[in-house]
Amino acid sequence: MTFGIIKERKNPPDRRVVFTPEELVRLQNQFPQAKIKIEASDIRVFPDTAYAALGLEVTTNMTDCDVLIGVKEVPVEALLPNKKYFFFSHTIKKQPHNRKLLQAILDKNIELYDHETIVDAQNKRLIGFGRYAGIVGTYNAFRGFGMKYELFSIPKAETLKGKDELVAKLKRQILPPIKIVLTGNGKVGMGAKEILDAIKIKEVSVDNFLNKTYSEPVYVQIDVLDYNKRKDGQQLGNNNFYKNPQDYTSDFERFTKVSDVFIAGHFYGNNAPHILTNEMLKAADCKIKIVADISCDVDGPIACTIKASTIADPFFGYLPLESKEVSYTHPAAILVMSVDNLPCELPKDASEGFGEMFMEHVIPAFFNGDKEGILQRAKITESGKLTPRFSYLQDYVDGK
Repeated sequence: MTFGIIKERKNPPDRRVVFTPEELVRLQNQFPQAKIKIEASDIRVFPDTAYAALGLEVTTNMTDCDVLIGVKEVPVEALLPNKKYFFFSHTIKKQPHNRKLLQAILDKNIELYDHETIVDAQNKRLIGFGRYAGIVGTYNAFRGFGMKYELFSIPKAETLKGKDELVAKLKRQILPPIKIVLTGNGKVGMGAKEILDAIKIKEVSVDNFLNKTYSEPVYVQIDVLDYNKRKDGQQLGNNNFYKNPQDYTSDFERFTKVSDVFIAGHFYGNNAPHILTNEMLKAADCKIKIVADISCDVDGPIACTIKASTIADPFFGYLPLESKEVSYTHPAAILVMSVDNLPCELPKDASEGFGEMFMEHVIPAFFNGDKEGILQRAKITESGKLTPRFSYLQDYVDGK
């Protein structure tokens, strides 16, 4: 079986890669029957020479590869027919802008495996860049805070070497006694927590966060039932929320009254209630002035996330009274950071971590008969059709 590491072709350029040179050598050693080819790239964080120096084949011809592995969407014109592809397709939530991509994948008889659909038997995601999104998004939250209030200026994360340098920059800043609320305890939320803990921000309980005053910066990490409540007042546990999100309403307003910074690292599912509404943001007692929406669901659960911002221009202002974008320097504006490709700012760290997860969870499935069902669960298309697990996408494919 021949694995091909493809060049990233999406704009703006993405320097990440699924496998570092060292990780591919490990793959080769562990599975000698595997053949590996690397498509030449002038943007990858690891240059072609780094792969070639370890004896790996760098080429411009990928037609003889069985499995092609990338990070972001592959342009329709670059798709090779009758192959297996792994990349983030951004189709499983019926994203309108990628309908033609999924249609082309079916037309070209491609087997599509989306990194997001690689899950265990309990449907828990096994790989992703979430940790690094959390790390960079939290760094950006502080960077935006410093800029909004003209307290300090720190460089963009993409100009720094890695997580350790981000932490070092943040540790040098003096912060006022702000309160930070963090949603989510998955990979994104825990990545954010990593930074907060590394720079010694004190973690406090929900009750203390809501009711106590502090003379130092503090944060609280909250789970779904801390910021949602059943409409009938019953307390039935997290699983009930996941199964019946339509029976819940947001309980986040109590946090808006005491929080200065909101770091959004939650997963947002279909039919779940909106978390931070415009009514909450317009309220006279809303204290939130910085929103770092790492999850970045545009026009979704966070009312001020009206667009995805970019690494080049990460911050914008949102004026709740008029529900519109303004300069973040506007006195009544909330500064919003909603970059949707945050791990691109730490391409080396993110690539190293992602490759380790892919090597652990996915590659063995090609050589052990997929005994744990990893590939079977992740497969979106096969033989020109959607697999049963993803048949719900048929109306999306049909343009209905």
